[in-house]
Amino acid sequence: MNKILIIARREFLSRVQKKTFLLTTIGLPILIFGIYALIIYFAVKTSDNFTVAVADEANVFENKLSEKSDGEIKFVSVKNETPQSLKQQIEEKKIDAFVFIPSNFNVIENKDSIQVISGKSIGIITREKIERRITNVIEEKKMLGSLNLTKAELDSLQQTNKIIFTSTTGVEDSNKKAGLSYGVGFASGFLIYFILFIYGTMVMRGVMEEKTNRIAEVIISSVKPFQLMLGKIIGIGSVGLVQFLIWVILLIGLQFLLPLILPDLLAQMQAQPMQPAIAGGATATQESAAIAGIMNGLEQINWVLIIGCFIFYFLGGYFLYASLFAAVGSTVNEDPQDAQSLMLPITMPIIFAMVIMMNAVNNPNSSIAIFGSIFPLTSPIVMMARVAHGVPEGVTALELIASMACLIIGFLGTTWLAGKIYRTGILMYGKKVTWKTIGAWLVRKS
Repeated sequence: MNKILIIARREFLSRVQKKTFLLTTIGLPILIFGIYALIIYFAVKTSDNFTVAVADEANVFENKLSEKSDGEIKFVSVKNETPQSLKQQIEEKKIDAFVFIPSNFNVIENKDSIQVISGKSIGIITREKIERRITNVIEEKKMLGSLNLTKAELDSLQQTNKIIFTSTTGVEDSNKKAGLSYGVGFASGFLIYFILFIYGTMVMRGVMEEKTNRIAEVIISSVKPFQLMLGKIIGIGSVGLVQFLIWVILLIGLQFLLPLILPDLLAQMQAQPMQPAIAGGATATQESAAIAGIMNGLEQINWVLIIGCFIFYFLGGYFLYASLFAAVGSTVNEDPQDAQSLMLPITMPIIFAMVIMMNAVNNPNSSIAIFGSIFPLTSPIVMMARVAHGVPEGVTALELIASMACLIIGFLGTTWLAGKIYRTGILMYGKKVTWKTIGAWLVRKS
């Protein structure tokens, strides 16, 4: 055990002390933070108001367009203006576009069209916002006029009964919680998928470098091949775990620095109202209710369970696949391309797990999701998609225990098999290894 820790310490320090480790570990979160800050800057700083003048001689809109603003599109009601005078205002940069409604305009028969005249081309998003605002007001006017309804009756018709999803235990399963569980499950599963590939490949390349440089021959004279393989796996896994923790701490810490760096922009972004609803803009009450719903959904998610499961499946999945990647690295000789054909059986279960996860985040109790969350080669990715929905809603306690037990057994089994391959392959040179050769190594007695 002491020799394994010595090898793990060597692998850990040899990578942590490199400049590339510092650049990727500290530089990547700063780069992400910088891109995030630039997105906020350009989203808020460059969102100038688009002013549309409305000359409504037929009184179709009844000044309702100018009553509400979404922060980007500004409608201004004007009187005693002609199309020629409004075009002059566009040329003088006083307005960006205008809508002229003649006195003989008939809103009921749908024969007359409404023209939005601008000096320059209007973007597709701005175009859709203008069209939606105008259409909403016209639809409301038609319903009020043709059905002889009051404004209160129309608002009542546009409102529907609230639909609530609950479990058999009486716990409400809100849309906000379902959406957040979907996002957390997908992000967790994808992150483990990313980790398995990156650090598993790192183990394989480390083994390949030692073998091709003949360093392994010297090390094997002092330690057993299995000890060397396990030490490399633990050392590189520790690098990945430390790097991941630093990323989390930096990203969370930089979030608190954002209000200090861009205070004016954040205040301006928060001051912008929400997008208008079907019959008008969203009220402050609706916005507060939406924020309260998100906070309630966050409170319903069992973060302790998710974080605990993430650490377990991160370590279990890494050790399982790292041993297989180490075994492949030990079979490669001078040509690194030989590893490509041997990696296919290892990478296919990871890719297959991502396919199952796509189904599991939306339907965590499907048969394929249950199988994928228990099968050791796919459980590190699939189970995170299910456990985000909670216990027992997304996964039962028995399934979670069975999945963890199978992953531990799978790790012990793959480590034992990889050790048999590694022991022979690390000292074999000059012969191209095939799957038939590996099969012979596995059945050969020690």
